Amino acid sequence: MKGNVELIIDGKRLDGRKPLEMREVEMKVNVVRNADGSAYVRFGKTIAIAAVYGPTILLPKHLQEDKLLVKVRYSMLPFSVDERKSPGHDRRSIELSKVIKNALAPAIMLDEYPRAVLKVYVEIIQADGSTRVTGTNAASLALAMAGVPMKDLVTACSVGKINDTIVLDLNGIEDNNSQADMAFAMMPSKNRVTLWQMDGQLTKEEIKKMIKIASDACKKLYDMQKKAIRGAFK
Repeated sequence: MKGNVELIIDGKRLDGRKPLEMREVEMKVNVVRNADGSAYVRFGKTIAIAAVYGPTILLPKHLQEDKLLVKVRYSMLPFSVDERKSPGHDRRSIELSKVIKNALAPAIMLDEYPRAVLKVYVEIIQADGSTRVTGTNAASLALAMAGVPMKDLVTACSVGKINDTIVLDLNGIEDNNSQADMAFAMMPSKNRVTLWQMDGQLTKEEIKKMIKIASDACKKLYDMQKKAIRGAFK
């Protein structure tokens, strides 16, 4: 049963981190040569690569809208997990594609490209928990590198509760055995939340605390995103 595994011993998580400590984070841009924009983001052992193509004219014409159509495809490669995953777009991939799209959409200036389509691909090449937020960070960076007009970057992280303790940035074993977990994304300069997805039972005070922890973490990730983008133009 979730929550019954001993994941914090003497104040330390199984990977040696303190409860509110993130894993090592790495961000790179321009990693896919033929994409209009691309990025690599790593949270510990979880690695996501995002590639953006477009905007281009949407065909056939009857599908065109007065604003930009954003298509997001999230997928996990078969070798990304310990037990080989079946290739193809499964139910979970479809769900997380929609989650990431909804997290990014508020930041994109959709009215700038009527009758056009923007395609965003998020590939998880190694999975150890928190894949949707890792993918969201990568997709946000890829959009910026593609020159897509945005109100702000989108940054994302996970927060959870294990062994009655609030923790930041859940890894795989924590994700699978948490009492509660939350995927959180925001536009830091606007202080606007774009994703808040929660599973499990929490008190009102715990929810408030987790949102504050996630917001502070996202602001640190925001600085890392900006540093990665500036580094590409030096």
